[in-house]
Amino acid sequence: MKISFVIPAHNEEKMIGQCLRSVFAEIDRVHDAGVHLDADVVVVDNASTDHTREEALKFAGVTVVSERLKGLVYARRAGWVATDGELVANIDADTKLPEGWLTTVLTEFLKDSSLVALSGPYLYYDLPAWKRALVKVFYFIGWLIHLFNHHILNVGAMVQGGNFVLKRTAWDSVGGFDVSISFYGEDTDVAKRIGAVGRVLWMWRLPMYTSGRRLEKEGLVKMSWIYTLNHLSVLWTGRPATQKYSDIRIDA
Repeated sequence: MKISFVIPAHNEEKMIGQCLRSVFAEIDRVHDAGVHLDADVVVVDNASTDHTREEALKFAGVTVVSERLKGLVYARRAGWVATDGELVANIDADTKLPEGWLTTVLTEFLKDSSLVALSGPYLYYDLPAWKRALVKVFYFIGWLIHLFNHHILNVGAMVQGGNFVLKRTAWDSVGGFDVSISFYGEDTDVAKRIGAVGRVLWMWRLPMYTSGRRLEKEGLVKMSWIYTLNHLSVLWTGRPATQKYSDIRIDA
């Protein structure tokens, strides 16, 4: 089995290094456990004006591809085209894989041939404890909404953007990434469409560390509302309610 990591990066010179270190550490752990794994790592330089490309190329084994059309989904698509793994891990430049993440992914896909998408929650490593607790509350509410929609209304599934793995054949069969979606709602669109051809699994045991910079900058309650609004909008209308978004980056 081959897994490809796709990492979109727009002006992420300050964050891409820690992300890549975590990816290669996970690949090494699997190899050290005696498991033969074919893996490649692609960073998509998405119209960056800083040294994102140069920072990524400091890592042996990284391929950098350019996507001049700025936008998260454009970048995800470019990475998809540039890779050939049977599984594609879609993570973000400000994420860090926790120990055991890759082993969990491989185990779940190997034991269930009907599984087409796997995802789990974010853990915001740089937020204060009380905000992390609030995030868990919002996640639980979102999960309950998902259970009602998925099991009662038979609509959609749950995927966290920046922490999801897709089976290539399944995603190709439903048309791949919809580049008309700029940012919000892209994960709901993925879950909704790929869920039509196989099983989408949300696992609390598959967390991903990530920066809370967007929640900190724009406000936790505001962002929770925006994410919920766009989740429901894509789920029921096929289109996100919010088109504009801001790039939030580390200043120092």
